[in-house]
Amino acid sequence: MAGALIEFTDENFQSEVLESSQPVVVDFWAEWCGPCLAMAPILEQLANVVAGKAKVGKLNVDNARNIAMSYGISAIPTLIIFKDGKPVRRFVGLTGLEDLQRAVEQLTE
Repeated sequence: MAGALIEFTDENFQSEVLESSQPVVVDFWAEWCGPCLAMAPILEQLANVVAGKAKVGKLNVDNARNIAMSYGISAIPTLIIFKDGKPVRRFVGLTGLEDLQRAVEQLTE
């Protein structure tokens, strides 16, 4: 089963992330950010690897400034893993697939 990246927005953040029964990996990113673009294929791989166990998606900080500010995002890419609506892990900067996969698996065991 292939996992698809979800585009998180102001409109769906509450339902897709905060009310999710599964852990959710949120990539806070922007189109003008080089490392964010480099992170995209890693996220796509992660979505496939954790399909059915966790959600993976991206939140464009330029389009959802209030959400980004509420989680103290000062550098991008920042990835936050949410569980039961709360942020439980944070990665700042380009992060490898193995580190992200391990963090998600620890939350789904």
